[in-house]
Amino acid sequence: MMIRNERPEDFRAVEELTKKAFWNVNVPGCSEHYLVHILRSHADFVSELDFVAEFDGKIIANIMFTRSRLRGEDGTEKEVLTFGPLSVLPGYQRQGYGKALLGYALGKAADMGFEAVVIFGNPENYVAQGFKSCRRFNVAAAEGVYPVALLVKELKDGALSDNKWIFAESSAYEFDEKAAEEFDKSFPKMSEERLPSQELFYIYSNSRLC
Repeated sequence: MMIRNERPEDFRAVEELTKKAFWNVNVPGCSEHYLVHILRSHADFVSELDFVAEFDGKIIANIMFTRSRLRGEDGTEKEVLTFGPLSVLPGYQRQGYGKALLGYALGKAADMGFEAVVIFGNPENYVAQGFKSCRRFNVAAAEGVYPVALLVKELKDGALSDNKWIFAESSAYEFDEKAAEEFDKSFPKMSEERLPSQELFYIYSNSRLC
């Protein structure tokens, strides 16, 4: 496997693999491929951390990062990273490619001086990669609660210690669902289904820690 930065000629292939990776996983259908499309032009997008993984000359995975922010109760503000989507083409999933891509990208992020990564994600996918519950770092969501799906990884030890934080995700992840539906019409049609993974997504998305 080879990891490199995404290039303009990769854009459509990455959007197509993203659709295939997320279709029917979290909800019937998906909009992650539209999110990939609009992230690239957002002010918070970190192009240096936009990577694809190739296997036998074929793009099989992609990861993208944006800048987000933590606001401390003492008034300080810290810039952190958020990644997503992290997409692996079906047929290559659960074989270590996504793990390798994430590890490579996090190493590059640390080299760039970023001190922490905060994401909304399935804990089952990320705790083995060093992500921990937001509660352990006193990082809360905007409403002051601690979502089960809010996960944190320090890239610099102690970067988030001695403060309580509110996470402000980049506005890059806010988009028009109707625009996403229109965008999807330019892709090969896929059937929407209801799968057990969607219930798991619902549970994690709506669960809070005390």
